[in-house]
Amino acid sequence: MLFKILGVSSALLLACSSTAAATSSMLTSWYGPGFHGRLTANGEVFNEMGYTAAHKSLPFGTTLEVCYRSCVRVRINDRGPFISGRELDLSRGAAEAIGLTEVGVDYVTYSYK
Repeated sequence: MLFKILGVSSALLLACSSTAAATSSMLTSWYGPGFHGRLTANGEVFNEMGYTAAHKSLPFGTTLEVCYRSCVRVRINDRGPFISGRELDLSRGAAEAIGLTEVGVDYVTYSYK
């Protein structure tokens, strides 16, 4: 009986740990001007006012919820950023929606959706 209780507790603890680990932060910037209408790395036309993002290694189509002053969901459709230390480049529309355009570069929280 005690083994079953410990087994359930362990499983519950593991589930809680996995959820907590799913939210993290990364240094993020934004892009748009000069790229609007050009092809992204996955072959689609870039819309600077869309809710998309560039990441160096996440699979195309990955959806993230990105939060700064507010939150948006973005889809990875491009590669970048190509400035050392930065991990995510948001489209202008996504950056404006969360309030990142004013500061330009900062840490955001994100989770996989």
